[in-house]
Amino acid sequence: MIIGNGLVASLFKDYDREEVVFFASGVSNSLETDIHQFIREENLLRKTIAKNLNKTFIYFSTCSIYDSSKVDSPYVLHKLKIEQIVKDSCQSYLILRISNVVGKGGNPNLLMNYLVREVKSQRVINVHTKATRNLIDADDVRDATLFLLDKKLNNIVVNIAYPENYTIIEILEILESYYNTKVSLDLLRKGSGYSIDTEFLEDFFNAKGSINKRKYLTQILKKFY
Repeated sequence: MIIGNGLVASLFKDYDREEVVFFASGVSNSLETDIHQFIREENLLRKTIAKNLNKTFIYFSTCSIYDSSKVDSPYVLHKLKIEQIVKDSCQSYLILRISNVVGKGGNPNLLMNYLVREVKSQRVINVHTKATRNLIDADDVRDATLFLLDKKLNNIVVNIAYPENYTIIEILEILESYYNTKVSLDLLRKGSGYSIDTEFLEDFFNAKGSINKRKYLTQILKKFY
């Protein structure tokens, strides 16, 4: 069963499993403050759990939980609350905290959609030089989820993220090379980053040979842009 109609939910369209609930419907905007959006997700989640108590429940959370600049934000506090509801209510669950997913379509304001649009339009880009982001291929989110299910892991929280972060400068350098253009930057000594433990997916990424982050992002660009 798949709950949701966004980018993450669409990844499992051809991989649905009767004994699993893929819950990928809810608040995705880390800047959200509207309490009604949070209530809507909570109500849908509680109803879905109640109707599927005998199934493994997959909840897609967020790695933003590790971002010190968002630790007290309504979004992060909401996600932590939802995670606790899943832990308390489900006999069998996986809570998957995902990083910045890059895929086909999705919200136009997602990081990579925004940066690609700005580079192709040759606009000046404000860059926080201390900022880092973790980018992961949408297909790897799907494949890593199925990998964890097949390993029979149960009742744990796992980060679905690439083993290394990118600085914004690194991302833009790769975009420059890919589009054979020169980007105009306004560099600001601001921003922050946070590390993400990807130990559970070490075997997954090693098996794929995805250990060169420049090559990894270039492949993502070729696939989706």
